Amino acid sequence: MRLHVGCAQWTHPAWPQPPRAKLASYASWVNAVESNTTFYGIPARSSVESWAAQTPPDFRFVVKLPQIITHERRLNDIAAPFHAFAAAVEPLGLRNHAMWVQLPASFAPADLGILDAFLRGAPREHRYAVEVRHRAFFDDPRAAAALEQLLLRAGAEWVPFDTLTLFGQPATSLAERDAWMKKPRVGRRTVALTGAPIVRYIGRDSVPETVAGWEYLVELVVGWLGEGRSPTIFLHTPDNVEALNLARRFHAAVRELVPTLGTLPEPVSVEPPTLF
Repeated sequence: MRLHVGCAQWTHPAWPQPPRAKLASYASWVNAVESNTTFYGIPARSSVESWAAQTPPDFRFVVKLPQIITHERRLNDIAAPFHAFAAAVEPLGLRNHAMWVQLPASFAPADLGILDAFLRGAPREHRYAVEVRHRAFFDDPRAAAALEQLLLRAGAEWVPFDTLTLFGQPATSLAERDAWMKKPRVGRRTVALTGAPIVRYIGRDSVPETVAGWEYLVELVVGWLGEGRSPTIFLHTPDNVEALNLARRFHAAVRELVPTLGTLPEPVSVEPPTLF
């Protein structure tokens, strides 16, 4: 029984990290990460080899497919870039927990045939997790059911991005205002389709408000663990200053209710720089 927790990035100016091996330092705090950098281009294989070398075997990467696949070509005629991407991230091995298919907000229920064809033809050695942002998938039960059935047939997971806490009150900081402009306003999902559900949760700059908003998610994860599932939860805030601490705090909250849950690693201390 294992719960993986992490953040949307593995480095932040506010986090205590050494100048080098920042990923290794991050991996001493939590056991998963969203690989958002891969959205902007296929990484060099040497870079991915470094990622693998800095993380333990049970660390989880959820690697986002490059935008050329999901946004520019919208899953059409993507055999070449997909295989190039899969080859680039191959050094992660089992650390590559899922290929994250984040689709643009314009990807509507009418486009489900394209997603179905992609998942049918995708290499089976990878797990796939799909994130949609079109409001119809959350507001129209028929559209939601159609997507669920498609994903179930493919053995893929639906990745919800829970933004309700973020939008629960007016923005009070520049970071929250920026998040209000960029993050999707979609309904909350609490259904797991596979044994490895993934949830992205974004709170607010206020730690108490963020913690209060995730109470339902703690209970949900406890239930999933009881069903034998192995969830991965990513904790965000608008500025992400406290995200690393919040991820550990979330894990601790679940462990209070599931004492048999494995522990997170002990963070590596970062010594202040010296002159000698």
